[in-house]
Formats: sequence, C-alpha cells, structure tokens
Amino acid sequence: MTLDQLRIFVAVAERGHMTKAAALLGISQSAASAAIRALEQQHGVQLFNRVGRNIELAQTGRRFLPEAKAVLERAAAASNVLEDVSQTVTGSLSIAASQTIASYWLPRRLASFHEAYPAVRLSVTIGNTRQVETHVLDGTADFGLVEGRTESDILRRAKVDIDRLKLVVATSHPEIADIAPGRPDIRELRWIIREGGSGTREVLEDLARREEISLAELQIFLVLPSNEAIRQAVEAGAGATIISELVVAGAIAEGSLRSVPIDLPKRDFAIITHRDRQASLAQMALKAHLSEKAMASA
Repeated sequence: MTLDQLRIFVAVAERGHMTKAAALLGISQSAASAAIRALEQQHGVQLFNRVGRNIELAQTGRRFLPEAKAVLERAAAASNVLEDVSQTVTGSLSIAASQTIASYWLPRRLASFHEAYPAVRLSVTIGNTRQVETHVLDGTADFGLVEGRTESDILRRAKVDIDRLKLVVATSHPEIADIAPGRPDIRELRWIIREGGSGTREVLEDLARREEISLAELQIFLVLPSNEAIRQAVEAGAGATIISELVVAGAIAEGSLRSVPIDLPKRDFAIITHRDRQASLAQMALKAHLSEKAMASA
C-alpha cells in the first residue's frame, strides 16, 4: 500500500467518479483505475461497487475511507515537520481559486513566487467560490482564494487584496433610466449572470436585496459558467452584467463596453485555509508572498 494509492482512493471516494478524480490528481483515468485495482488485489477486498457506468463505495470502502484520510494527514504533518527542521521551503501546494482570481489576479503572483521558491511545485484548480470552499474543506486543496462569502466556520479567512466591480453594457446599449443619481433601474435591464455559488453572482444578489427586489423580479436572460463568456455576451449586446473591473478593463478601454455609474461596494480577495490543518512552510511562504504583493500594489 502506497501513499499514491491512498490519495487516488480518497479522491475517487469523495467524487464518486474515476475520471473526475484522475483529472483532479493530474493522472490518466487508466492509471487511477489501475491503482484502485492493485489496492483491492493486494488485500483481497472490494472497495467500490461498479453500478453500470457509476461507481460507489462498498461497505469495506466506507470503513477504509477515514483511515486512509488519517494516514494522508499524518504523512502531510510528518513532511511539514521535516520542512520545519530544515527550514527549506520545498514540497507541493494545491491551490483552489475562483475564476476571477485564477484568471486575472493570480498568474503573475505565482510566477514571481516560483522565482523566489523554485523548489515548490504549484497546481491550481479553478471553480466558483462554493466549489473552492469545498476543496479546502475536504483537503484536496491546501488553501483557497475567493472573492465571495464563505459559509463554513472551520475555515480561516484572510484578506489579501480588494476588487472593484463594474456594471457594464455594450457601448451601443440604450441609455439606462435612473431611479436616483447613481441608482439605475436594475429591473429594466436584461441580465447575464454567473451560476449559483459564484462570488460574482453574489454581488447582483446583494444589490437586489439593497433595492428591496427579489432575484425573480429581474430579467435574467442568460446564466453562463465563466467570466469570459459573460464579457463576450455583453459585448455582443445581449444585456448587462456586474463583474470585476479586472475582467472588463481592457474592453472598456477599447470601447466595446461602457461602464454604467452605480454605487457598488468593493469586495475582498481572501485566502481561506482549514482551521484544523497545520500549514507547511511552503503554504506560509505563499500566503506571505501574496499578501506582500497586494500591499505593494495598493
């Protein structure tokens, strides 16, 4: 039994899907299947039931899962002790980041971190805020970066930067009536928004509450899974959206989008970590690096 086999088993068990687990771990589906098969054959057990194309934990697998996770956590703790003793920042870091952060804020910062700490291997998983929170909670990510609110009380949250938001429409979009200065009538707009669980969608939900309007009263024309798709749909004249300035600054400068004056609060970019997991030197170094970069650009 190897640590790699345990990691693969835990990933498959938590996702209930061989291909998704393999993609998360950066291995082929056949390699993941072979590792599970070898683990079962070595010990003469069946860890999963194969039901058609689906896979689910067998009774033995359910009993084994907490033990496998405990071994992986102890192995990570042992690695952290060795790092602390040597004071050498090495190892690997898995980061889960929301789309805005992963696409526009994080890449340059990871590049400069790699220059400072070349022995640390980095991997990034992209999802919405709720998905990032789940990755940190189940241990598939060492820490997360989000712009939306988090729900779990066993996560630590630390601000690393501030994001500015814009209400944007295509340059050719008709003028929008104001209820009051800086308060466009949001019920008159056709909205293009992100999926539930997204921090970007959360901003519109908060605005609707502030205006004492339910989301059902808004003309939600289109729900899309990425910021880029939303930007392109708005540029094509399909409607309006509220989105990070990082996503639309270039389009506004080029003249394909225009910003509608509205009073929107700034939102935090935040690191989230699990309260009960010990941070490695590499994690502490990256957290410090991201915070320092944010202060330098403020």
